[in-house]
Amino acid sequence: MTDFPSPEPLLAALPAARRDEVARRYAVLGPLLYRRLASVYGDLADFDRWYGGLLAALGALHAARPDELLALDARREQDPGWLTRQDMLGYSAYTGHFAGNLRGVEERIGHLSALGVTYLHLLPFLRARAGENDGGFAVASFDEIEPALGTMDDLEHLCAQLRQSGISLCADFVLNHVADDHPWAREAAAGDPARRDFFHVFPDRALPERYEATLAQVFPEAAPGNFSFVPNLGWVWTTFYPFQWDLNYANPLVLTEIVGALLRLANRGVEAFRLDSTAFLWKREGTGCMNQPEVHALLQALRAMVAIVAPGVLLKAEAIVPTRELPAYLGAPDAPECHLAYHSTLMAASWAALAEQDAGLLRSVIEGTPALPAGASWLTYVRCHDDIGWKILADEAGSTDRLAAIADFFHGAPGSFAAGVPFQAGSKAAVHATNGMAAALAGFDTAQGPVARELALRRLLLVYGVALVFGGMPLVYMGDELGMGNDHAYRDDPERAHDTRWVQRPRLDAGILARRDEPDAWAGQAFAALCALSAERRRTPALAASAPRALLDAGDPAVLALARGERFLGLFNFSGRSVEAAPPAGLDWPERVVLEPWGMRWLQR
Repeated sequence: MTDFPSPEPLLAALPAARRDEVARRYAVLGPLLYRRLASVYGDLADFDRWYGGLLAALGALHAARPDELLALDARREQDPGWLTRQDMLGYSAYTGHFAGNLRGVEERIGHLSALGVTYLHLLPFLRARAGENDGGFAVASFDEIEPALGTMDDLEHLCAQLRQSGISLCADFVLNHVADDHPWAREAAAGDPARRDFFHVFPDRALPERYEATLAQVFPEAAPGNFSFVPNLGWVWTTFYPFQWDLNYANPLVLTEIVGALLRLANRGVEAFRLDSTAFLWKREGTGCMNQPEVHALLQALRAMVAIVAPGVLLKAEAIVPTRELPAYLGAPDAPECHLAYHSTLMAASWAALAEQDAGLLRSVIEGTPALPAGASWLTYVRCHDDIGWKILADEAGSTDRLAAIADFFHGAPGSFAAGVPFQAGSKAAVHATNGMAAALAGFDTAQGPVARELALRRLLLVYGVALVFGGMPLVYMGDELGMGNDHAYRDDPERAHDTRWVQRPRLDAGILARRDEPDAWAGQAFAALCALSAERRRTPALAASAPRALLDAGDPAVLALARGERFLGLFNFSGRSVEAAPPAGLDWPERVVLEPWGMRWLQR
């Protein structure tokens, strides 16, 4: 193993005009890239030969990058803080449910722009497994679009149209596994030994049983266990569903293929990637096989490779972990990892504050949130396509009973306004996760009359207000801007009925969208209110991700008082009673502010 290889394999395929710039990036990022990959693969006899091949592949990918995207790279390199500005706003949706297909998304760019969206996360649109496919997360091809959603030409056209409107497209990229009908899996099952080494395959149950002793189960009700028997192959590691085969990152050729697939999509115009299932990439007996050191070495190497080839591209970590484990996914100043990370504990604690009518748990999460590395940002959100897992609040909550009471509240306990649906209710878990659209959890689905609907809207805006003020990139989940409720149609579909997460995956039809401009309609009221908050945020520099954050004592346990910088104070009343909040004396704020039930105030001086 050499000390630090020459960049020649990287530069060989590049036009002369591009070599100096790429050589400059490699001089900065290459040492970290080499160290991280050597820490994982350095003991392999052919490591240097493999590394040279990897550099050659990266050079070819950069050579194929279109001029328009090179210009985007240059602009973002010159403005590294662009991601952290207060005018950043995300939106997440399933392509088919939002607009039918990729061409349909183009027709709804105006809707996104009206809301102030600058970042569109379209949930899985690559060709998925035939039949059951975990909502598209069982990927059968990284180089094809799901036929019902369009073609790669449609994707490129959409990316270009979004860029013209100031919107970056984010795609899901599943790192941990592929579908059992992906070519790699098919070739492995057909007896190809090279492809077999792309997966974790065991001849019998002996070693899998040893692993199982310390492994958790993602879907204990629908897909118990972590290994599945495949005829003519053996026992295959399948963390999620039996049709999703975990990739073997101990084989460096897997990394080569994965990086190539991601950067090919980047060259088509995808500007951000949600890295799905990042925590599970490395397996080690005697552990839970999550968040292992090699995971972070690989993600830091991936960040370096992306920054060399396509520095305008963002990486977002899908790591739903406790607050104490979040910083690792953003890295450090001298070893950056992902640009964005979901702040899942902030999301869960915001909902918990509604259930308890007390902001204590939320304050604990905010107090425990670490500072961001330069150029990084939190992804602050209220709902997404997945369940709310309350166990991520275990550190702050202090007891399982407390979390169970919060979950029960959202599953419709007596006195609750929420209409959530438990996830995997048949399992033996002490605390069941919660599914449901934000409006349903806030009380709209159970509201009787205009007063109850008004309170539901306040609760919806309250949790979104925290996401908008906290500091990061807020994300609106499709339908929340229109106050859409739960969709129970999944119960009638045999392929979806077992998975209650489909309750929060409705379709945005033209009729619902038309009501956004009707001031007397629930959809119109929700849309106008959220648009107003989004516009206020864009006008407020103190809400940039990099601005200082401080918790203040407002004199009531139900009130969250969150200052941003010296000129902004957000007050949030997580109770069903009117409250007189008293900001600390000595600051240039009003002495007392009356907050109506479930109300909030954004104060600026």
